[in-house]
Amino acid sequence: MNYKKYEEVMNQKARIMKDSIGIDYEDFEQGNFSFDYEKMMRVCGYELEEIIDIQRKSGVGNTPLLELENITKLARMLSPKGKGARIFIKDEASNPSGSFKARRAAVSVYHAKKLGYSGIISATSGNYGAAVASQAARSGLNCIVVQEVYDSKGIGQPEILEKGRSCEAYGAEVVQLTVGPELFYYFLLLLEETGYFNASLYTPFGIAGIETLGFEVAQQVRSIAGKDPEAVVITHAGGGNVTGTARGLKKAGCGNTQIIAASVDLKGLHMASDTDFNKKSFTTGHTGFGIPFATWPDRADVPRNAARPLRYMDRYGLVSQGEVFYVTEMLAQLEGLERGPAGNVSLAAAFALAQEMDDDQIIVVQETEYTGAGKHPLAQLAFAKAHGVEVTRGNPEENRPGVNIVIPERPEQIRFCDINMQSLKESYLKNIDNNYLKGKKDCLTSIDLEFLAEEIRLGKGKICDLLQVR
Repeated sequence: MNYKKYEEVMNQKARIMKDSIGIDYEDFEQGNFSFDYEKMMRVCGYELEEIIDIQRKSGVGNTPLLELENITKLARMLSPKGKGARIFIKDEASNPSGSFKARRAAVSVYHAKKLGYSGIISATSGNYGAAVASQAARSGLNCIVVQEVYDSKGIGQPEILEKGRSCEAYGAEVVQLTVGPELFYYFLLLLEETGYFNASLYTPFGIAGIETLGFEVAQQVRSIAGKDPEAVVITHAGGGNVTGTARGLKKAGCGNTQIIAASVDLKGLHMASDTDFNKKSFTTGHTGFGIPFATWPDRADVPRNAARPLRYMDRYGLVSQGEVFYVTEMLAQLEGLERGPAGNVSLAAAFALAQEMDDDQIIVVQETEYTGAGKHPLAQLAFAKAHGVEVTRGNPEENRPGVNIVIPERPEQIRFCDINMQSLKESYLKNIDNNYLKGKKDCLTSIDLEFLAEEIRLGKGKICDLLQVR
């Protein structure tokens, strides 16, 4: 590899991104800080019917929707009379690489091959790397996955190591790094040196690939129950899962379905901290990604992130690590489904939320993922103990990220803790002010104001009040 100074590489990132994605993001810019989001999705994405065909030919999608009858019965036992919605789960573990991320990878790999790229690169510590590697193998493209794996002592988080193993099994070259800013540096170096396609999680191709998931949920619930689901619960990290699924539901005509995002509560742990890195038992679907990406989506590795979660989520709430581990065992022992941690974040949330809903309503858990090796609760809990995190049984409200993991003693202890959506929207506006307006309120144009109204679903007058603009 031809190493260059960090500053030199960072100064070239716009050019490298343009060359490696084939998108000139300048085409969508407007106002002082806004951009035409729907134009970006139209020009760079594919029509839904095309994506369905692309995924069908690559063995992706059309996964089963399973009713969790035993877990629903348990929820109803804990609910007031007439409450306890039917709980369904979309079994995305049925995809070739074992997660919903095969959907976004299928479109990115298809597009890379269509444009004549000889290979594809993904920077991810998660399931997406395995999905890209799987689809690249099927399409005959070279693949490199760049992972953030180790702390400064060379100790790797077991779930990330398992995902690296999976990437290698599909024939990808895996570049494993320590936690820190070098991930993006090496990623850019590799893109420039190889000339490969950038399979970013945040391009329109990746987000459009998830739209089929929401569309399928709508079709399958209608086929089973003759109506739309009242709620769909989506594990939230970088925002692509929420955005793509919600867009697919809307394209299917589900105008009244509530979009509920869920994350694991890891507040207080810094994801770029060497000391905190191995004190978390979840590598995705947690607040370390969920809150920052909701309040400032363009922190991504592309100039404009196609994942815009505040445009779509109606509620956003948290569950604890212990609650997810409990529900993982619940799913296995009550429904005979052993699945990985990410989807079980949403299942923990749905179990609590179902108890608020009427018993003739439907709540859908939007994904499952494969489990095994480092993904398994036993591996995660053993690793936590080895790093000084206490694991106990008790009240999960006593959970303290990085200090202890409290696994519930009883199912009625599982709770969904709402985050104030208004505070998230205000944080988004603060980021706009700090990064663009910088106190100069006259920089806010009518186009910018229209963009903000769509971004955070607030009235223009309210936005002006919060920004103190007259």
